[in-house]
Amino acid sequence: MKIFILSFFIIILSLQKIIAQGYLPAIEPCPCLIKVDTGLVTKCGYLIVPENRRKPAGRKIKIPFVFARRPVADAVKNITLYTTGGPGYSTIKNFETLRYRSDFFEFGGFIVFDQRGTKLAEPCLDCPEINAAVIKSYTENLPIDSLERNAVKKCRKRLIAGGIDISCYTTVESAADINDLKKVLQLDSLNLLGVSYSGGLMLTVLRNHPAAVKSLILNSPLPGYANYEEDALFNINEALNQVFDNVEKDSATIQYQNLRQRFQQYFGSINKKKFSITYVVKNTADTLHINYTKNELLDAVINRMNNWQLRTVPLVMTELINGNHQQYVKEILDDNFSGNKTLSHGMRYSVYCSEQIAYANTEMIKKQELLLPWLAGYAFNNVNHDICSCWKVIPEPAIVKKPVYSAIPALIVAGDADPWCRPFYNRLIKRYMPNAQLLIFHNKAHGPGYYADGIDFLKLFMEQPYKKMVAASVNVIVE
Repeated sequence: MKIFILSFFIIILSLQKIIAQGYLPAIEPCPCLIKVDTGLVTKCGYLIVPENRRKPAGRKIKIPFVFARRPVADAVKNITLYTTGGPGYSTIKNFETLRYRSDFFEFGGFIVFDQRGTKLAEPCLDCPEINAAVIKSYTENLPIDSLERNAVKKCRKRLIAGGIDISCYTTVESAADINDLKKVLQLDSLNLLGVSYSGGLMLTVLRNHPAAVKSLILNSPLPGYANYEEDALFNINEALNQVFDNVEKDSATIQYQNLRQRFQQYFGSINKKKFSITYVVKNTADTLHINYTKNELLDAVINRMNNWQLRTVPLVMTELINGNHQQYVKEILDDNFSGNKTLSHGMRYSVYCSEQIAYANTEMIKKQELLLPWLAGYAFNNVNHDICSCWKVIPEPAIVKKPVYSAIPALIVAGDADPWCRPFYNRLIKRYMPNAQLLIFHNKAHGPGYYADGIDFLKLFMEQPYKKMVAASVNVIVE
């Protein structure tokens, strides 16, 4: 009886704290948006919170989640929450099925949680105008910049006319959403799993809601306090150098001799050059004569710098340098004409414009091009200062650009051939977290995973998060 009374008072005190913030988060049950294996205990629904927490009585938004566990697992402890990167992508859409035997459930319960403004959330900050602008640019051989600016303005106007406050779709608000979900589900502190952008999101949860976090698992994380735009070309160049270094160490690759010099010379010489291709739009009979530039050629290289195609990059570079563009440019055009159906551009703009572009120095961005002329002019991101001048959101407070200090345990993994989230960022995170362990996987790109040389590093961390890890070979560096 005493235990029941104590538990009752704990719940009451927790509710009082939630109510004190001016609103009461709620759960609206719904069918699971992912197939879940029979035998798993599930709870699926929408988290309902204010769009603007400074106006708690105002518009409410709905954010979907799927919470599953094996029957033997604790209902409130040892829960891992995962949300994907981007920003702007749906976490839930990355899953087809949650399987009973999945590693996700080896350590306890697992929550798949979307971010506000993404595909399955209500509202969704989609901007179909952007894909239409890209297609029009190619179809009519028009400059993309002005078309894109007009598309951004149209999307913004439409969303605002629908009552959406686009300045409320930020990392800080998404971090508060995670904290509210934990509270309303009455869960113990969480293991937070983030990849790429959502690694920075999980760090924000740790900064703003430290009691909600038991540990961090960060896969190729990008800390929000990094000035990504000022580093982006350097990041790509470092990853390219990893490819060149590998080629130079391999005596059997005679066809790739002097590849570094040839690549830099070729791409440095075509900065203002236009090429053309006869292109048949995928799944249609429409034949177009399309102009393309260095941008599409660099896309063809950098898009292959992933964990599946990294070995093909030297061949693709050589083909492009030799003028064999068609196959590779066609792949890029196929992607652009099909449009990105998983990205909510508006949500991406709100996050990037308020947290990255608002703090990015245009002079520093341009200085990269002076030092790396072979990458000069490359559109390394689909958000930039021009777009943000049209999107017009309120910059986040300066605290978002400060490092996150914490003594909680963290596992950070990185690939040394990652062209986006370099080990530099991972070391920066670890610097302020004395109980963090960093694994750098050799010849791995973005999202290298946790397994190498027969060792499951994630399992080691989950079982003993403070124990120092040891690698079995040079394929993994432990720092």
